[in-house]
Amino acid sequence: MNNLNIKKELPLIIIPNTVLLPGKSITVKTSKEVGDSFYNRVMAEENYGIVLAIKGGKQLEAYEETDFYTVGTLIKLQERKPLQDGYHFVIDVLERVAADEFIKEGEDFRVTFNYVPDVIDLAENNQKEIITNIKTLVGEISGHFKGSETYVEYIKKLDDITATIAYLFPFMNINFEARQAFLEIRSLREKSLRFLDILIEQREAIKFQVEISEKYNSKVNKNYREQMLRQQLKAIQEELNEADESNTKRKKDYKELIETANMPEDVKEVALNELDKLERQSQNSTEGNVIRNYLDLLTSLPWGKSEVRDIDIAAARDLLNSKHYGLDKVKDRIIQHLTIMKLKQNKQGSILLLVGPPGTGKTSLGKSIAEALNRKYVRASLGGVRDESEVRGHRRTYVGALPGRIIQGMKKAGEKNPVFILDEIDKLSVSANGDPSSALLEVLDLEQNNSFSDHYLEVPYDLSEVFFIATANSLRDIPGPLRDRMEIIDISSYTSHEKFYIAKEHLVKSVLEDHGLSGEQLVIEDDAIKVIIEKYTREAGVRGLKRQLAKVARVSAEKVVNGAIDLPYIIKADMVTDILGHNAIQYDRANEKNAPGVVTGLAWTPVGGDILFIEGVYMPGNGQLILTGQLGDVMKESAKISQSLIRSRLALSLKNFEFNKNDLHIHVPAGATPKDGPSAGVALFTTIASLITGCEVDPKLAMTGEISLRGAVLPVGGIKEKVLAAHRAGIKRVILPKGNEKDIQDIPVDVRNELKFILVETIEDVLRETINMNLPSPNALNIAEEIEQLITI
Repeated sequence: MNNLNIKKELPLIIIPNTVLLPGKSITVKTSKEVGDSFYNRVMAEENYGIVLAIKGGKQLEAYEETDFYTVGTLIKLQERKPLQDGYHFVIDVLERVAADEFIKEGEDFRVTFNYVPDVIDLAENNQKEIITNIKTLVGEISGHFKGSETYVEYIKKLDDITATIAYLFPFMNINFEARQAFLEIRSLREKSLRFLDILIEQREAIKFQVEISEKYNSKVNKNYREQMLRQQLKAIQEELNEADESNTKRKKDYKELIETANMPEDVKEVALNELDKLERQSQNSTEGNVIRNYLDLLTSLPWGKSEVRDIDIAAARDLLNSKHYGLDKVKDRIIQHLTIMKLKQNKQGSILLLVGPPGTGKTSLGKSIAEALNRKYVRASLGGVRDESEVRGHRRTYVGALPGRIIQGMKKAGEKNPVFILDEIDKLSVSANGDPSSALLEVLDLEQNNSFSDHYLEVPYDLSEVFFIATANSLRDIPGPLRDRMEIIDISSYTSHEKFYIAKEHLVKSVLEDHGLSGEQLVIEDDAIKVIIEKYTREAGVRGLKRQLAKVARVSAEKVVNGAIDLPYIIKADMVTDILGHNAIQYDRANEKNAPGVVTGLAWTPVGGDILFIEGVYMPGNGQLILTGQLGDVMKESAKISQSLIRSRLALSLKNFEFNKNDLHIHVPAGATPKDGPSAGVALFTTIASLITGCEVDPKLAMTGEISLRGAVLPVGGIKEKVLAAHRAGIKRVILPKGNEKDIQDIPVDVRNELKFILVETIEDVLRETINMNLPSPNALNIAEEIEQLITI
């Protein structure tokens, strides 16, 4: 083509919204005026012209040079066919060209150009492989269209890659800019691979459209069929005078339910408005289903005033005593609360927070309170709740929206004044979806919960008559504002004595019933129960004890069923090891003798109390304090305070001890277990004092308490659990802060009678009881030090 005698300056021909690819003939239809202009211009140049696409595919009244792409095609007019209102032109697209210069010719342009042929960088065998793939893809695409057989057969006869692409290109469903970009590709390899990509995209798009069309047609046909069947059914029912009144009846029922639900007037108005909306919906409307669900909730919630039931205080106390052994202070507090409710005619709800270790009966106490009050019992578990919508509900605009757990619980209760248990309130957590503990602030506030707002309900709901009881294992993880709204009742650990009677009177019966056994078939002796408590459980509550009793029942049930034993099968203490295996629980016991620098402390744990051996040793060094045993920040500070107190209070008594030339190492065994808390100050102080004085501390003496830098012994918590641990470990004397004297009354009488309690106020009192040192007051000690310094000078 480059060898033909064609001028290098030709008229610019505009064919709107069209990108031509060399190697194909096209037919163009024009009006008479445009056709005459086109014909006259190309006839003057031996039927040749240049076609350049307009940027953006726009058609303008007047064009500028910048409106055109610079890469286009050389064309030749082959045939002109007159029509009634214009012409048909047959045009050959010859070569790709690049415009060099635009020359204005009236309202038109002429361009000078250069040929831009393809770069042949694709081997012949690769060209054949690509042609084969193109034909395969075309066959797959054409399979979705009827009448395309002739079209496919023609393509199968093509063996030139350029001609094949040129023939198929006009049929590709790609945008104008993508067509121009394809025209400008010079590499034959790149062009071939890009065309394969376009074909694959077309195939997947057509396949997807066909799949959607089939599903749509299937759904339309199904809906049409159902509609026809409904019309036929309606005609039959009308013929039989059994017209379908279900929809009318349903709406009439809603109207009746709204009228009888005892709703407040503002809520009733909202419900009637929603019913009006429902009546305007079509039968299969999605919004109609949402409205029905909302009306179902509104009409099923208890709205009217609850029946005031008299509270039998004596019966309530008997019920609590029969179902819960021990917990005397807790039961007294609950009875006092019920008494106040009786005096107030239980018109207002209450909010209690039961705090205690796992397995101590917090949730079951809630059940007993509900039974004592003769009210419905509802429980909502809050453990792991991270979304505010779990409490307040989801807005109805969301798909699958539901009311919150509070409103769901009220719907389940069916009355305005149930006993509502909020379990594990300390396990709430904050996330990107809001803070659920903040949402509970309104629920647990007696001044606000008479108009609780649920996002799904969208109308105020009165919770003021509900008796809320929250449970938690620890107050530490409950936010202060939420904790402030509840009355806290502490439930402490059970003693071994209490666990024994709980097992004997409650757990054994429950376990036998759960395993299909009776008291005539299996008997667990008291000594066996005590062995299980002491050697196979380590907990504040009784869940682990129940699991061990269940294991005994399972092993025994097999023997009972086999009939190989005489009934009743009696479990004795010496049989427990054979049934449960070697005991996994090892409690620390008090030493028979302590070396200087070893002291027995007391600690509180989530499963009760424990004794804590604190060990100290001095070694040559430069006065450093080394702490090991995974001590937390509080215990580290207590150790530093103890060291400072020793150096300030024992300086005269230990003139020959050089603090700056010795390192102090304090270790608390069981290093794999983290330890922290403000209760080891006294024990740490005594450890250092014992170490540097060389005096042994009584191994049967244990202690707890925090200290200050001025030498005061401060009160601590968990006294009951710590004292029970000391008693279990064989301790005979316990040092407690003077401020904890009132807590001794919480300790069971049998334990109090076997221990001697020593109350201290200062570290001088501690030293007198532990290493028999009589010290002057701190002020006298400072004066003596000053005198000693003056004599030395």
